[in-house]
Amino acid sequence: MGEQYNRRLVDILAVEDQISTEISEKLRFKLTGDEKKRLTKQYTQNTEAYQLYLQGRYYWNKKTPAGFNKGIEYFQKAIEADPNYAPAYAALANLYYNLANYNFALMAPREAWAKAKQAADKALQIDNTLAAAHAALALVAYQWEWDWPNAEKEFKRALELDPISSSTYEPSPSSTYHWYSHYLMSMKRTQESIRTGRRALEIDPVDLAISSHQGWYYLWTREYDRAIEPLQTTIQMDPNFSVAQWYLGWALEQKGSFQDAIAQFQNCVRITNGRPSMLALLGHAYALANQKSEARAILQQLSALSKEKYVPSYPVAAIYAALGEKDEALARLERAYDERDAWMDYLGLDPRLDSLRSDARFINLLRRMNLAP
Repeated sequence: MGEQYNRRLVDILAVEDQISTEISEKLRFKLTGDEKKRLTKQYTQNTEAYQLYLQGRYYWNKKTPAGFNKGIEYFQKAIEADPNYAPAYAALANLYYNLANYNFALMAPREAWAKAKQAADKALQIDNTLAAAHAALALVAYQWEWDWPNAEKEFKRALELDPISSSTYEPSPSSTYHWYSHYLMSMKRTQESIRTGRRALEIDPVDLAISSHQGWYYLWTREYDRAIEPLQTTIQMDPNFSVAQWYLGWALEQKGSFQDAIAQFQNCVRITNGRPSMLALLGHAYALANQKSEARAILQQLSALSKEKYVPSYPVAAIYAALGEKDEALARLERAYDERDAWMDYLGLDPRLDSLRSDARFINLLRRMNLAP
């Protein structure tokens, strides 16, 4: 579609409606009547609320701590402008998820979980056909509640409601496929995960997280050489995108290229301004490389940081596991369980924890999460 849309800013809702209608017409042989209605639906008549929502998305998509905070501010202002604007609640829920997810770990998961669930529930109270709200609720069930059946139900419902559109509402279908792929990998449904993640890439081939995901699969299937090329491709798209950078560091570490991995994680620490989750990854690489004094220095640094901000316990447990300190590693995993650390979704898969798998305490932890083989 190459049509031009030159309208005054006050007509922004009319432009949205015009674009959605055109998409519906272009897809008229693929969409059912209900799908066309959902695609062309306007969720607010308040231009200010819609503009504030778009500003929130702009800052959120910067994927920085400052951007997340500004995103929350604008989504809340959009809700103040229109208290029944369901997409703003859904976006707010997803943003809180980002804050506590292991990529950022900027907020304690229990705090983020409560806020995300409240916002997602509110969105569904207003409109239970909003796909973005179901997707947000799926993430809450998956990452923090560990309610695996409900998570899958909500992912599927979100994709049923909005499987292909280029909707202006977040999470988008591509993002929902992406996170459903994460869920499937946690459930050890590897081939389904790969297919679902590739579907996300078909919908949005330039999304950096989805592009990184094409290498991410092979971290869990332990095919580390296969992970490297797609991760390098994503890094070429944006060298400052930390997710692809640390995935690559992990691939190098697990294939035994410890010094390359250390350099990679040092870069991650640099580009994220010392984010604790990145420091922990560096500490683990030091431990595997038998640079124990450097690993312990990272542990001391993380301990000091924990007095000021949230430091996730799971990656700290991985450092202790690599140092051969099994009791401390398991104690930290118990703490991660209590915190609802998002890393716990991968407890049944993570190669960094292989030395713990035969321990009865680890087996018990898997059982409590319904992840036991």
